[in-house]
Formats: sequence, structure tokens, C-alpha cells
Amino acid sequence: MYDPIAAGRRSALRAVAVQAGIAALAAVLFLLWQGWRAALAAGIGATALVLGNAAMAWLALPRIVHARVALGRLMLGVLTKWCVVVLILWVAIGAWRLPPLPMLAGLVAGLLGYLLALNADGTRFGTGRLLDGGTHSKG
Repeated sequence: MYDPIAAGRRSALRAVAVQAGIAALAAVLFLLWQGWRAALAAGIGATALVLGNAAMAWLALPRIVHARVALGRLMLGVLTKWCVVVLILWVAIGAWRLPPLPMLAGLVAGLLGYLLALNADGTRFGTGRLLDGGTHSKG
């Protein structure tokens, strides 16, 4: 039996895991390039997005519900995601006085990692065919 919520949860967890790896990579690159403050800023920028996406997945994908409820939960999840990201970045820039440019670079790296992870689901883009030769059902 196909459970779209479970598939969505697995996809979200894979995206969060990829983002966590990219957060660590961004922090290491900035550590080698500009020092520990820039590395901390880049890591916080990407980690803010990881935490925001984890919160969004937790809110938006609890169980199978009606379409209106699912849309409302998705919108609430996206709002929560960006509130978490903005709050973390605001604290990191305002209270901790971390450099904003590496933080923005970490945030962008996390966004790109999220897109790559969500699009790496085993399909060829634009063909409608799976990599193993099967086809998607359009019904």
C-alpha cells in the first residue's frame, strides 16, 4: 500500500539530512578560508534552515487529512519555517555579532542542498520515465 504521507516524510528527512551535511561543509570551508567566526556564521545560517525545514515537515506531514487541512498545515509549516530561520539569524547577527555574509552564504548553500535533495528522487526530469525504465502513472 502506498502512503503518500510516509513518502513525503522520507523525502523531507532526506532533505534535512542533506542540508545538515551541507551545513557542516559550509562551516568547514569558511573555517579554512576566513576563520572560526565566519565558520560559525555559515554553520548557523545553514543550520537555521535545517531546523526550519524540520519544523515545517513536522507540522505539515503528521497524517493523512483532507485537502483543505493539508493545505492549511503546509502553509503553517512554511510560515513556521521562515519564522524559525529569521529568528535564528536575527539572534546570531544581533546578539552574537556574527558576520552576516558567511551566514547568508550558509543559508544559500542550505537552500540549494534542499532543492537538490528534493529533486534527487530517482526520476529523469522532463521524461516522465523512472531511471529503471518504468513510467509514472498519470492517473
